[in-house]
Amino acid sequence: MKGTALVTGSAHGIGRALALALAHEGHKVAVHYRGSVEAAEETARLCRVAGVQAVTLQAEITDPAQARELVRRAHAAFAGSPLAVLVNNVGNYVNKPLLETTDADWAEMLGSNLSATFATCQEAAPIMRAAGFGRIINLGYAGAHNLTARPGIVPYVIAKTGVLQLSRSLGAVLAGSGVSVNVVSPGVIETSVSQPLREIPAGRAGTVAELVDAALYFVRASDYVTGQELEVAGGWNL
Repeated sequence: MKGTALVTGSAHGIGRALALALAHEGHKVAVHYRGSVEAAEETARLCRVAGVQAVTLQAEITDPAQARELVRRAHAAFAGSPLAVLVNNVGNYVNKPLLETTDADWAEMLGSNLSATFATCQEAAPIMRAAGFGRIINLGYAGAHNLTARPGIVPYVIAKTGVLQLSRSLGAVLAGSGVSVNVVSPGVIETSVSQPLREIPAGRAGTVAELVDAALYFVRASDYVTGQELEVAGGWNL
């Protein structure tokens, strides 16, 4: 089913690549941004070049009320085109020694990576269930399910582990409704701040295109594929 796709944080980078891929799949696109209005408008323009309608929507989604309103606005953006795809791409990253991590760091990591995902998913789920179709793809972090110590990125990993639990639980709740909930978990990608290539069996960083392809798999797959995690990590953490 082609409908409206909302990609959070889609003004640039991975979010833009995801938005453009969904545009090429035939979905109308709601481009979300926090402050990068010009970049968001460029993403929307590129989506239109791909032959679909696109709008830009501003929201600070670490505020749950704004996150929920963003979903409602995307759902209503195009007449006759309900929200069909939600990709939770937003998630800030801080690498800092654990004992130097501030309350603000903690709040930002959990707010942008987990709380925003919870709010958008909870708002989108009944919309999609009522329509009998929906694809929710949340971005995780490769290896978060291993519970391996990561002293430099503790709040980030806690948030991403929470995303995995949230996604599995929501997948179980929505099973059989036509709505799937899955996780794409990148490891080291070409745009990653940290590049520990020696730790990766594949010997290289992943490409944005490889990450996008993984997300598109879940968009195209039957709703019978739900509650799953697909790592794009070159064998990292195996």
